[in-house]
Amino acid sequence: MHIRSGTLVLSVVAAVVSAPARGAAADPFNEVSDKTNSKMVKVFGAGGFSRLNNFGTGIVISPDGHILTVASQLLDTSDLVVHLYDGRRLRAEVMVVEPELDAALLRIRVEGKKPGEPTGLDLPYFDFAEAVKRPAAEPGDWILGFTNQFEIALRDEPLTVQRGVIAARTKLSGRVGVFDFPYTGEVYVVDAITNNPGAAGGALTDRKGNLLGIIGREIKNTQTETGINYAIPVGAKVTITVKVKEKDKEEERTLTLSLPDFVARGMKGEYKPTRRDPAGRPGDGGWSGIVFVPNILSRTPAYVEDVIPGSPAAKAGLRPDDLISFVDGEPIVSITAFQDFLRVRTRPGTTIRVDVRRGEALQTVEMTLGVHPPKPTPVPPPKKP
Repeated sequence: MHIRSGTLVLSVVAAVVSAPARGAAADPFNEVSDKTNSKMVKVFGAGGFSRLNNFGTGIVISPDGHILTVASQLLDTSDLVVHLYDGRRLRAEVMVVEPELDAALLRIRVEGKKPGEPTGLDLPYFDFAEAVKRPAAEPGDWILGFTNQFEIALRDEPLTVQRGVIAARTKLSGRVGVFDFPYTGEVYVVDAITNNPGAAGGALTDRKGNLLGIIGREIKNTQTETGINYAIPVGAKVTITVKVKEKDKEEERTLTLSLPDFVARGMKGEYKPTRRDPAGRPGDGGWSGIVFVPNILSRTPAYVEDVIPGSPAAKAGLRPDDLISFVDGEPIVSITAFQDFLRVRTRPGTTIRVDVRRGEALQTVEMTLGVHPPKPTPVPPPKKP
């Protein structure tokens, strides 16, 4: 397997051919590039400071403005915006997310239109159902990658185009930070430096512009400890085991999830995302001793209001006004996200690496979580004589 790990310098020097060519003979992919670019959007959402990008890429899959992208922290905002190929800047909303497929479905919002009403946009788009019917790409096939890596494009500026080949088709073994990447299905490994900041959610096509897959996030290959450039095929499937409670009994079930099913039912509003405990540990998780600011918004940033004396947070040196930004390399975009992380992925005694924004600097501390203090026993009211 031939895998290349990308860097900024290499990516810029590599096949960045989005600028219009002087003639068709000079650039045989010019027409394909223009046509494909019209079916893409630049996505802007949560993030915006060191190590947390607020830009990405999306693929238009309906004339009404449905967009397929990856399930990243970018979407965890009420102010999601997309830029169309013609320069229009429109708001978007998340319809459904499936972490096990690392896929998310968005829809453009048009002012004056109610949710569910036709938007009237009539956009150029990829026919996803037709893309699934085509034969899968094979190692050695030439491919093109269309992305907004490094935020190279705004408004009507064209996206980056990279040319390469399919190096391999294989099961993905990846991780983000110290945790296994949720998607474990088949991927295209590509001989091009595609998976850089902002590229996730981009389109992988053949030389004729037919959609082959969705360019994935920046992750590490657990077999080589190097960055991997990959895309999730349009026909991706993954088998997972979930715990289901029925009549006070818990049992395990095996489910097969597919990207075509996610797209088809998601566009109709019928898809229900799968939930599972990746650590297999239900409960409250480890205790930090952090007192956050009032959690009054749907996505209140994880600002520390106080730390309990003697708690793990106090021993780690956390302070009021610290903003928790990452835990073990994963972005934390809200108080709820931090609490869910501890509840699902930790237990007492777990040591986590916490990146906090303190002023304009990002600082890293280690914190060993403790046991939740017992809840005080309620005192019954005195009996009346």
